[in-house]
Amino acid sequence: MEQPKIERVLRLMKMMTGNNNYTVEDMAERLGISYRSVYRYIYTFKESGFVVQRKEGGIYRLGKESRYFKEISQLIHFTDEEAHIVNQLIEALDNTNIIKQNLRKKLTAVYNCTSLADCVVEGKNAVNVNHLVEAIGERKQVVLKRYASSHTGIVRDRLVEPFGFTTNYVQVWCYEPESGKNKLFNTARIGSVVVLSEGWQFGELHHEGYIDIFRITGFEQKRVQLELGVMAHNLLVEEYPLASRDLTQIDESHWLLDTMVCDYAGIGRFVMGLAEDIRILTPEFEEYIWQKVTNMFHQK
Repeated sequence: MEQPKIERVLRLMKMMTGNNNYTVEDMAERLGISYRSVYRYIYTFKESGFVVQRKEGGIYRLGKESRYFKEISQLIHFTDEEAHIVNQLIEALDNTNIIKQNLRKKLTAVYNCTSLADCVVEGKNAVNVNHLVEAIGERKQVVLKRYASSHTGIVRDRLVEPFGFTTNYVQVWCYEPESGKNKLFNTARIGSVVVLSEGWQFGELHHEGYIDIFRITGFEQKRVQLELGVMAHNLLVEEYPLASRDLTQIDESHWLLDTMVCDYAGIGRFVMGLAEDIRILTPEFEEYIWQKVTNMFHQK
């Protein structure tokens, strides 16, 4: 198969397994090919052993139960941090290196985005995640059975409308009609998932929050600036690879971190562990750290 055709097939598989739903017309337009070609590729998937599902509205998807799904997903899916590291490795190559240009072209052709997709879930969470993926694709409400809340310690059923995932399917974004809020639910704390026949009732209210470089989520962001020494810089990029996007080198031994965070908790833990090698440049965050330190001494 010629290289352009391989790229189109991979992009088609990506569209048929991602969170978005596409009709044949949608896929043909995005791939720049005819409807007939899309149908021919879909037929090839069927003949090769994949489960092709035709959903309401003329939407086509590759079923999670396809025997090759896991193997292929592991080959072509990356987390955000893995994708960032891959990009860094590619960037380290000289600009005149033809391999660098080819890698960039192929990754862009397959993923058609700057951040690569989520990894496939394994183990005991796989069934629950697959049900949630199904519910999102069909815009259905679900009941999270025996959900164990880390905030309240209460285990109970939760009626929600799922609409998106964080990296690696660790958490699922849902709108909860009972509270009238968009929330993140940890997939590992779900006992089981029951997909209901009722469709979404509050789709216009669905809204994903932010995820900062410290993997903290929220619906608002605050700007924080820090001056880092060598040790703090090295530990930051090793533990939180996405932080390198927000770093600027000041001199041989100092870096400026200028980033947006959802909450001071994540960055606060990092700073308090390396206080001697960090200078805080944001007054509000400095006050937060002083308050934390003061409270620690008062508790002793």
